[in-house]
Amino acid sequence: MNPASPLIATGLRKSYGVNEVVCGVDLALQPGECFGLLGPNGAGKTTTLRLCLGLTAPDGGSIRVLGHDVPREGREARRRIGVVPQFDNLDPDFTVRENLRVFGRYFDIDNTTLQARIPALLEFAGLSSRADTRIQTLSGGMKRRLTLARALINDPELLFLDEPTTGLDPQARHVIWERLRNLLKQGKTLLLTTHFMEEAERLCSRIAIMDHGKIITGGEPRALIAQHVEPHVVEVYGEGVQEWADACGRRHAERCEITGETLFCYTRDPAPLIADLDRRGDLRYLHRRANIEDVFLKLTGRDLRD
Repeated sequence: MNPASPLIATGLRKSYGVNEVVCGVDLALQPGECFGLLGPNGAGKTTTLRLCLGLTAPDGGSIRVLGHDVPREGREARRRIGVVPQFDNLDPDFTVRENLRVFGRYFDIDNTTLQARIPALLEFAGLSSRADTRIQTLSGGMKRRLTLARALINDPELLFLDEPTTGLDPQARHVIWERLRNLLKQGKTLLLTTHFMEEAERLCSRIAIMDHGKIITGGEPRALIAQHVEPHVVEVYGEGVQEWADACGRRHAERCEITGETLFCYTRDPAPLIADLDRRGDLRYLHRRANIEDVFLKLTGRDLRD
């Protein structure tokens, strides 16, 4: 592991009663990268983040964040970290500008520095014209941009982003992605959890997939796709899809999965599947390249997690 890593976690463990929710997790981030930690609900992602932030004490393992041993030096480490929580916790009694100013005081940032820093953060969030607006009047996208700007008030070297675009419409999500790319260009290091596989594939240079408290695979997105799934996916919809799967799909595809009324055919050569489907009028299909979501579903399953 790189000793200059902003975050190194080794053999991380945490149990609640008889339930071990983090089971020997190893993480090592590289400076200036966006690292994605993916997993179904209950996989242990949020607990892992809390352990790395020093907010929860581990039962085993070691954590070093920005040169500080966590949780023993958790307070010192958190002074150099920005956090975007899963749910907005902005103060509704304050304006946009006041939320930034009050949060900056938690880091003992002097008023002169805050006065100089806040305008740039408002511009970064696209909220300069809303500086004196109260939080209740902001859209969901505006609130998430403000939460991101607030996480930058202490000019952090490392940011923890817990599902930063959940609940946003596509336009707002793309704006957040643009802001995160700008942070990477500035040399910030990002640790991202998300349920949007496209988000992880677009932003992350490396990804780890977590399930049942363990890291089950990790690496660069394209390398993970090549390692775990066939390169082509043909999605087939419509009545009679089960019969077509038995007659043609399973014969020409390396792997087939049915979810609801959709058949997913994973193959190295989609031509025979597409040729047969083009001769039929009762089935619709979509041919696409395999992606990280296909890897995620293959390794963690398609069953719902509560």
